[in-house]
Amino acid sequence: MQKQLTEKAIELLKKLIAIQSFSSEEDKTALAIEEWFKANDIPHKREKNNVYAFNKFFDASKPTLLLNSHHDTVKPNTAYTKDPFRPHIEDGKLFGLGSNDAGGCLVSLIATFTHFYAAENLNHNIIIVASAEEESSGPNGLNSMLSILPKIDVAIVGEPTLMNLAIAEKGLVVFDAVVKGTPSHAAHPNNDNCIYNAIPVLEWFKNFKFDRVSDALGEVKLTVTQINGGNQHNVVPAQVDLVIDVRVNDRYSNKEILGILTAEAPCELKARSLRLNSSSIDKTHPLVQSGIALGRGTYGSPTLSDQACLTCQSLKLGPGDSTRSHSADEFIYVAEIEEGIDLYIKLLEGFLKK
Repeated sequence: MQKQLTEKAIELLKKLIAIQSFSSEEDKTALAIEEWFKANDIPHKREKNNVYAFNKFFDASKPTLLLNSHHDTVKPNTAYTKDPFRPHIEDGKLFGLGSNDAGGCLVSLIATFTHFYAAENLNHNIIIVASAEEESSGPNGLNSMLSILPKIDVAIVGEPTLMNLAIAEKGLVVFDAVVKGTPSHAAHPNNDNCIYNAIPVLEWFKNFKFDRVSDALGEVKLTVTQINGGNQHNVVPAQVDLVIDVRVNDRYSNKEILGILTAEAPCELKARSLRLNSSSIDKTHPLVQSGIALGRGTYGSPTLSDQACLTCQSLKLGPGDSTRSHSADEFIYVAEIEEGIDLYIKLLEGFLKK
């Protein structure tokens, strides 16, 4: 049964790869996912391009486990040598856009949900959401589903982790900063040149450290990623604009980061958004312990996912390798999908039936 389920999941992934599904354009992959549920006699619903389903014996008195991964992709980069929409297997690798990020995770979770759909006497309900707009952090992805779904108590978010347990994930705050000065003609003296004023500001950002260090995620990482000022050789501009990328560990909320930098930074700052918070799950949580019992390692992930919109404890876990995501000639090993489904099922056997 599991072997057949795995073979069907790989075929579903091939279908998804063959369909263009850039963020906010996932309507056709949503249809393909709906076809899976119909073929397996699983009632399901669709909200915009998010497809979701509940296990057969859903019981409102029980806590709920969410299984989630996304079916949107980034656009293929110009370094591709293979057709990104032609799924094919070479040397055990299934090539195609979205194969690794996060198609392999998605079809493995769908297969796992299908495996447990009709199981009785589970200690948690199971909801699966195949979500849209993850790559763009758009308004119509998993974040839009949380007011529709019942309360979620714990979640597995499918992203490529080599099936190791990402028990924490850094959040993100992007700041726009302004360093001001006095505009003037370049030929005249000016002791308030905003470009020169930016030098100590850049040094401040380079050297600033947040005190709290996370066991799983390490330090908060602050990086100046963009600088812009002036557009004529003979004019000193009025201001220099900076962009600051802050990757937040689980010892701070994004609101705290905003408060600290607003109070201490030697320039004007404005946060673009505070909604992409860090996320984590206690290492002693039964879901994590079930994975550890299977020999899986734990770590903290520096990359963002749909975990950022969840308020419950959540675990990032999936087949594939994060370093392949958004790369040219993206692929996932077929064996990784086979292992992923097997480990997901074993993990939930240890978690749902205790």
